[in-house]
Amino acid sequence: MATKFTASQSVEITVPQQPIPIQHYLRQPQRLVNTLVDSRRIQQLSKEVFRLKMRPLTFMSLSLQPTVDMKVWAESNGTIFLRSVGCEILGFEYVNQRFALNLQGHLSPYQFNTGTRLQGKADLEVQVELPLPFSLTPKPLLEATGNGLLKSVLLTIKQRLLHQLLADYRHWVISQTKEKALDDENGELPIFNIE
Repeated sequence: MATKFTASQSVEITVPQQPIPIQHYLRQPQRLVNTLVDSRRIQQLSKEVFRLKMRPLTFMSLSLQPTVDMKVWAESNGTIFLRSVGCEILGFEYVNQRFALNLQGHLSPYQFNTGTRLQGKADLEVQVELPLPFSLTPKPLLEATGNGLLKSVLLTIKQRLLHQLLADYRHWVISQTKEKALDDENGELPIFNIE
C-alpha cells in the first residue's frame, strides 16, 4: 500500500533597490535553478527543463538519491513557476518503480511603497510503496518521518534561495550595467573621415 508524504514552504524576500528591476532578472529561469541547487548537480535538458541530482536522503535507514526533472518557466511579469515532470530514484529499483514525486512552486514579485518583495510557495508530495520491513511500521510514524524529511528538503531549498538569489541578482545587475556602459562607450566613438 502506498504511503503519501507532503510538505509546504512559503518564502518572502525583500529586494534591495537596483538600477534594473528584479522582474528582468526573473525572466531567466536558469538563473533561479542555479540559486536553488549547486550547478554541478544540474543538467539542462531543454530551454525550460532541468535535471536536478539531489543529495542522498536517508529515510528510516534507506538511503535514496532522487533525480528530479523540473520544468521552470517565467511569465512576462517576472513570476517564475516550477513543476516536476519526472523523477528517478537511483540505486534502488524496487522503490524507483513505486515512487511518485510532485513538486509545484512559484515566486512572484510584488511592488510596495517600500520597494519590491518576492513571495513564493512550494508544495511537495511523494507517494511511495515501501518494501518490507518498512511497510510494517505504524503509518503515523512513517508519515511523521516522511513529512519531516520533505519539510527539511524544502527548508534547505528555501535557505539556499534566501542566501543565493539576491547575491546572484546583484552580480547580474553589475554585469548588465557594465555591458551597457561598454556598449555606450563603443557607440560614441568618434568617426574619422580618412581621405
